[in-house]
Amino acid sequence: RLRRVRRSGCLRIAMSQQINPVENFVSEFEAIRSTLSGDDVPWLDALRRSGIEQFKGAGLPGPRVESWKYTRLRPLEDTTFRPVTPADREAFIDQVPSVLPTALDCPRIVFVNGFMRPDLSRLDTLPEGVTVEPLGAALTRDPEWVGAHLGRISRFEGQPLVALNTAMMNSGAVVHVRRGVVVEQPIQMIFIAGHTEDPVACYPRNLIVMEEASQATLVKLHAGLGVSAYLANAVTEVDVGDAAILRHYRVQSENMQATHLGSLHVRIGRDATYEGFGLHIGGRLSRTEIFARLQGEGGHCALNGAYLMKGREHCDNTTVIEHTVPNTTCSEIFKGILDDESRGVFQGRIVVRKDAQGTDGHQLSNALLLSDKAEMDAKPELEIYADDVKCSHGATTGKLDETALFYLRSRGIPEALARNLLIQSFVAGALDEVKVDVVREAMMNKVVHWLPAQCFLAEEWTKE
Repeated sequence: RLRRVRRSGCLRIAMSQQINPVENFVSEFEAIRSTLSGDDVPWLDALRRSGIEQFKGAGLPGPRVESWKYTRLRPLEDTTFRPVTPADREAFIDQVPSVLPTALDCPRIVFVNGFMRPDLSRLDTLPEGVTVEPLGAALTRDPEWVGAHLGRISRFEGQPLVALNTAMMNSGAVVHVRRGVVVEQPIQMIFIAGHTEDPVACYPRNLIVMEEASQATLVKLHAGLGVSAYLANAVTEVDVGDAAILRHYRVQSENMQATHLGSLHVRIGRDATYEGFGLHIGGRLSRTEIFARLQGEGGHCALNGAYLMKGREHCDNTTVIEHTVPNTTCSEIFKGILDDESRGVFQGRIVVRKDAQGTDGHQLSNALLLSDKAEMDAKPELEIYADDVKCSHGATTGKLDETALFYLRSRGIPEALARNLLIQSFVAGALDEVKVDVVREAMMNKVVHWLPAQCFLAEEWTKE
């Protein structure tokens, strides 16, 4: 690119340096490959090399890729991110952020800038039959078991960011719930980033394996501290076995300079249930891709979420639910609040294969614009190859209901509080899909603290 430079009354043309992110990531991989977890495991080394070759050949996705037409990876084009180092794990954390109340005392595994912090984690209360450990520890303890699951659900062909994560994965948790085990307490996975002097990149790779007839609730939090820029390129693989139930709740609360790129891949077995919910309330750029595949009759998939953006934040939720066998169900409800110059994107696709007769699938996207400069792009899709199905989709974008606002104000409620009550009610329509009471209440509490021009909690008003 050319830029004009005026110096001492003379005008000259200078060439501005432009970052080549693909070359940077490839060179960083070669520099740190020997330090990555499992570098002495042959199958993992081959997987990593295959991933970097796929990424090198495909490059970063851009607007020419249909699923990326609304989101551009500008932070990766104008910022050079270095890989995290062991020194970054020593960031001072005076209090571990949490989704759930601290009094609940649930098991948790905590990562700081990509490295597990045993001093901040608490895993001694896990019940028998449940294993939660860092990816590196799992590779050391039982590399063959990890190899039988890692990379089996996600595919990086056509997914360059998944390919990059596959090559560079340097952290993450492995959760294994054995057959018939019911975990009563939620398990938290907490990823803390920030407090670094220069931009860093972290590549968490999570593996969740639910064996037959097991049940668990996982709560994952990505939290950004400080004001430093960073990249989180996270991939999670989930295998929900026959008749198993997984409630998987995610909160993305990165800082204002962060880039969060998440990819979630789920396989759902016979009579199994996967209930997922994502709350997004931060980040310069965040994009979450979810690929769920129903592979057993009687399986159910619920993908729901809410996002609250302000400033110039950008949030993209892209989902694909694939029905491959008869008599499966799915539901999606996403609700967004966009203020200032923020932008939201929802791309949801339900695919019903030829043999998937009796499919019942529903999808809904609603967005509320609090500013004339906010923008929402919605693209709901149905792709149906069977004839005995019941499917629907819909999308709406609008502003606060002036009639409802007037009604509340006529009852003596201040305007700021009246607006907040309407926003809370709107988001609650998505949060109602969270079946675990303590998680739903904790998420609503985060929504309340995000609300603009907050006077006092709506709960206090209703008590009066």
